[in-house]
Amino acid sequence: MTRYTDLPKPVRAGIVIDPGGGESQKVIVLQFNPDTLERSLAPQASGAEQGDRTEALRLKGPAIETWKFTAELDASDQPDVAAEFGIHPQLAALEMLVHPSTGQIKTNQRLASLGTLEVIPVETPLTLFVWGTKRVMPMRLTELSITEEAFDADLNPYRATVGIGFRVLSVSDLPTGHKGYDLYLAYLTQKEQFAGPAGKGRLETLGNPDIG
Repeated sequence: MTRYTDLPKPVRAGIVIDPGGGESQKVIVLQFNPDTLERSLAPQASGAEQGDRTEALRLKGPAIETWKFTAELDASDQPDVAAEFGIHPQLAALEMLVHPSTGQIKTNQRLASLGTLEVIPVETPLTLFVWGTKRVMPMRLTELSITEEAFDADLNPYRATVGIGFRVLSVSDLPTGHKGYDLYLAYLTQKEQFAGPAGKGRLETLGNPDIG
C-alpha cells in the first residue's frame, strides 16, 4: 500500500534574486503554488501596419510576455524567522524589487549635490521567476499587491496573499553576455522543444483543406 510519505514532494515555485550566488542572493519560495496563472504574449511584428506587404511575416524580436498570478505566503514555511518577524522578511524582499536601496539613493543624492549633470537610474539585481525545472525566466516586477492576515501581538503578519505581475526580460531587453540574456535563450529553447511534438497532426483531421 502506498504511504503518504512515499508520494513525491511537489516542486514549489518561487523567485530568485541575484542568481549569481553573491551575498545579496535571496530565494523567495511560495508557500503554495498558485492554482491558476495568466500569461499574455504580444508579438513584436515588423509589418504591423496594414498594406506593408514585404514585412507582414517578419518579427523584430521575441514577443513581449507578461505573467500574472496570486500567491500565498505563510510563516510556517520559515518558523525560525517567523517567531520574531512573521513574514516581514519575505514581503520586504518582494517590495525591494520595486525600490532602490538607501545606499543607491544616497549615492545619487551625493552626485546631484556635486553638480553631476546626469544621474544614472538605479539598476536592480537580476531576478528570476522559477516555475518548475522547465520554466526559468529573467523578469521585472510590474505589479505587486499585498493583503496581510493573521497578526501576532507585535502586529507581525503571519499570512499574506500576494498579487504578482511581471514582464519576462528577453534578449531585446538585456545585453549580450548578461546572465539573464543566456537564461532567456535557454527558456526560449525549452519552448521550441515543447513545440516540436505539437506539429504532428494530420490535415485530414482539419477536413483535408486544400493548402498546397
